[in-house]
Amino acid sequence: MIVLTRPQRVALKRLYDRIDNGKPATYKEFMSSGPKPATYKEFRRSVSKGWDCVMVYWCGMWVGIETDGYTHT
Repeated sequence: MIVLTRPQRVALKRLYDRIDNGKPATYKEFMSSGPKPATYKEFRRSVSKGWDCVMVYWCGMWVGIETDGYTHT
C-alpha cells in the first residue's frame, strides 16, 4: 500500500469527484477512458508510485500528484 500525504489525498478526491460515473457521451470517449472505478476506495487503490510523486490513471491519461498536492500530466 502506498502512503499518501494529506494534500495528495485531497487532490486524489478532487480528481475522483470529476469522474462521470454515468454513461459516457460517446463510444470513443468510453473506449479511451478505460474502466471507471465504482468507488473512491477502488480509485485510491489504483495509485502507483512514480519517481517523486504518485501516479493515477484518470480519464485516459496518467496524472502525477506531488507530495504538496500539485497535480500534473
